[in-house]
Amino acid sequence: MEISDLRIALNSGNYNYVRDGANQALNRLVGYLLRKGAAVRVYAPTTNTPAFEPTGDLVKVPSMPIPGRSEYQFPLGLSKTNREDLAQFAPNMIHTSSPDMTGHALVTWGRERHMPILASVHTRFETYPRYYGLGFTEPLLESIMRRYYRRCDALVAPSQSMIDTLREQEMHHDISIWSRGVDRSVFAADKRDLAWRRANGLADDDVAIVFLGRLVMEKGLDVFADTIIELRKMQVPHKVLVIGEGPARGWFEKALPGGTFVGFQTGADLGRALASGDIFFNPSITETFGNVTLEAMACGLPVVAAGATGASSLVQDGVTGRLVPPGSASAFAEAIAPYCTDHALRHAHGAAGEARSKDYDWDAINQAVADTYLRLVDARKA
Repeated sequence: MEISDLRIALNSGNYNYVRDGANQALNRLVGYLLRKGAAVRVYAPTTNTPAFEPTGDLVKVPSMPIPGRSEYQFPLGLSKTNREDLAQFAPNMIHTSSPDMTGHALVTWGRERHMPILASVHTRFETYPRYYGLGFTEPLLESIMRRYYRRCDALVAPSQSMIDTLREQEMHHDISIWSRGVDRSVFAADKRDLAWRRANGLADDDVAIVFLGRLVMEKGLDVFADTIIELRKMQVPHKVLVIGEGPARGWFEKALPGGTFVGFQTGADLGRALASGDIFFNPSITETFGNVTLEAMACGLPVVAAGATGASSLVQDGVTGRLVPPGSASAFAEAIAPYCTDHALRHAHGAAGEARSKDYDWDAINQAVADTYLRLVDARKA
């Protein structure tokens, strides 16, 4: 079988209504598959205000706004119309990317028809409750996800560290890497713009510590803010540059008085904003890969990140940045401080990260997923 023979039914909890790293990867994958002649149909919630146009055919599934997080939709399974659409599309491969009700329904639909099923892992959903005082539910969520993933034929995850975690959790035995790439036409050190910095209150000699991502608590905003407080206590000269938008922006602004908040950025504007920073700080432990970490590396910024899934497979400690035990604001501050005062160190580690980022090519990365599809189809036929 060739890629052009594939007919893939894919589900996503958020394919295009809010922009994030996971759906950017999925849209790039679908674009690659379509260019190679495959047929792809995506089953996901939709809204009247999508963040961007979807790649490929998008079929609306039943959903409802998540209480307290109404910008997100909670998928409610497959409707009769969805099932009829699936039957007419006649896929020969199921790809599920979100362990929600629609994902479970699609897996069941595929298993009833003896189809090969691949699951891709994009975030550590089981860690989210700890940021909302519900950490006691984590074992239950792990159990639900274990059942979901074991009903699939194989998994793909974006980093070796995430694969190791999934195996420790006994999610599956057949797990391979679907890494992430970086668009070097957008993210590069030469996108740095001193005029843009000045317009946003950053002097040429200021050292700006960057946060990039959706402003939600599960991204480690509390740890970021506590680290900045520690740096101020240490009297380390620095500025804070926050790129992103989200429901916790008000909280973050109060926690970071004097910080520069430039809001949501995309495309060339995002590349310029990121490259115009000096140090990238990512305290999140929910990442399975850390697209923003790779983008910062491509922009020539040294990275200080939590030594957790994702970053631990990207950042070379002491070479391209620092890996720090998760949650320790004082340890993060100790790791960041030298970059604020030592220009040579900051430049050397940033340059090393930029060189390492060149290993991540999107087409080669997406071909690995296509190869996994073909392997599973052949195994099912056998």
